[in-house]
Amino acid sequence: MAETADHIIDRRRLRRKLTLWRSFTFLALLALVAAIAGFVARDFGGDQGRDHIAQLRIEGAIVEDDELLERIEKIRKSDAVKGVIVTIDSPGGTTAGGEAIFVALRKLAADKPMVSQVGTLAASAGYMIASASDHIIARQSSIVGSIGVLFQYPDVSGLLDKVGVKVESIKSSPMKAEPSIFGNAPEESKQMIRAMILDSFDWFKNLVDERRPLDRAEVDRLADGSIFTGRKALDLKLVDALGGRDEAKAWLVGKGVDADLDIVEWKKKATPSNLLLARAGFGWLAGLFGIDAGLASALAEQAADRVALDGLVSVWHVEQPVAGQ
Repeated sequence: MAETADHIIDRRRLRRKLTLWRSFTFLALLALVAAIAGFVARDFGGDQGRDHIAQLRIEGAIVEDDELLERIEKIRKSDAVKGVIVTIDSPGGTTAGGEAIFVALRKLAADKPMVSQVGTLAASAGYMIASASDHIIARQSSIVGSIGVLFQYPDVSGLLDKVGVKVESIKSSPMKAEPSIFGNAPEESKQMIRAMILDSFDWFKNLVDERRPLDRAEVDRLADGSIFTGRKALDLKLVDALGGRDEAKAWLVGKGVDADLDIVEWKKKATPSNLLLARAGFGWLAGLFGIDAGLASALAEQAADRVALDGLVSVWHVEQPVAGQ
């Protein structure tokens, strides 16, 4: 039976719709492939595959970060990296974490010209890792210093007394698990911790003495936990120059690095699925409590940094709004 005119028109409309959806699907798949290709290029080469100056950011609380140590080693082994700018913005962290990063950066500096550029803050272990470079540049208003080691523990015995809780311990020896948060620490345990702190402190001062143009008397005078502005740190020879990334690159150029090379940041690789889950979680928290999602993310990151620190730390504390060790 012959098709009616309406039937023919409907079929043509259907074909046009199918063609439109096929085109849309093709373009969407093309965009997805391009995005994946871009992601792969960034992870497995991209700008890092051609000659460049590598920028390595070390921010937040310092811990013994395996991913960061691996990234430093990859930068060292890359033939495309002709110079390195280590950008630091950290109040410090664990003493062992600072030591591990310092050792890795010294190994890197032995193979490639490397300069440290201080942002807002390079204190305690943050200054420790800055001193791994042969040249340190800071902003005039940067915070630098706080050379020292810290051990803190809470004493909740008064609180337990108020709520009627008593904690008893059976130990193999008097110094086991001392000092304890459940009671007054015996003097012997305080002496033990102090001896450990002073030994680490002496190691830190030796490091500064070795890496900076200071005599031992100057190091001992500066290593009282004090912090300084970048301007004052320059006068005290804790840093070598004032400025930012441009000045850091200029120093590298003075060491023979090609001035035409681009600065390429070697970023921490993030798993896309983890990023999506994290953002979704922060978005849910923000909606639940009526706060900005970006603020929730920042607060969670700060809290994670605090929880991660344990044992001997070399860190400059900031409370509300400013307080120093």
